[in-house]
Amino acid sequence: MAWINLSAKVAVVTGGGAGIGRGIALGLSAVGATVVVLDRDEAGAAVAAEISASGGRAEFLACDVTRDDSVARAAGEAAKVGEATILVNNAGTMLPGGLDTTSMADWDRILSLNLTGYLRCARAFGEPMLARGAGAIVHVASISASFPQSYSGAYSVSKAGVAVLSRQLAVEWGPRGVRSNVVSPGMIRTPMTEAIYQTQGVYEARRALVPARRIGRPEDIADAVVFLASERASYITGEEIVVDGGFTRTLMGTIPRPGFEKS
Repeated sequence: MAWINLSAKVAVVTGGGAGIGRGIALGLSAVGATVVVLDRDEAGAAVAAEISASGGRAEFLACDVTRDDSVARAAGEAAKVGEATILVNNAGTMLPGGLDTTSMADWDRILSLNLTGYLRCARAFGEPMLARGAGAIVHVASISASFPQSYSGAYSVSKAGVAVLSRQLAVEWGPRGVRSNVVSPGMIRTPMTEAIYQTQGVYEARRALVPARRIGRPEDIADAVVFLASERASYITGEEIVVDGGFTRTLMGTIPRPGFEKS
């Protein structure tokens, strides 16, 4: 018997058309879930087709998580596929800029997508979970939720908000049967970050900072999400799993300590 089997579950993944979202959609499908891929463009359709071609079950729904009407419409369409018992809040992006120069329009745009969009989807897709008394929500945040990423505008603030939003949902919705947890990726190589890794020397420099001595893959995040979404995590709620190869645990190693260097 498989340790995790989601064959009776319908899972909704926002921002499922590329990168980490695609990895999560494929990971959920691999353990049997029917996956509803939400994205703003046809990249999501390609992921759903990829899952179907491999023998899985998937549907694509166009959705802009910054709009109430779009999310409500997607929730209604997803219900035709089946009652969702898993929601993965993943859609998000970042824009460069310091806090003294970021426009308020860009600030609001990032918060609407990265944070308020998570609440929109939690409410829309969580409503039937609450009515049924069972469900799991997993939010993709970032190590930037705890360690501010400079000159990235509202990104770190939005991800810190996601972490607290998840805890509040866990407290409020836990007694009603719905769990809420966070997965916080570290350095993950995706199409969105590929330009960074194409810069000479960046890949090697970043990899050297990670105790696991590699840059993460979308599959690494998917594995943590699948676990938290499954019944194997039935007594876990309000928690955060950091998936960064140990990078955020290296702070003390950056402090000069004569006599305590690596021999």
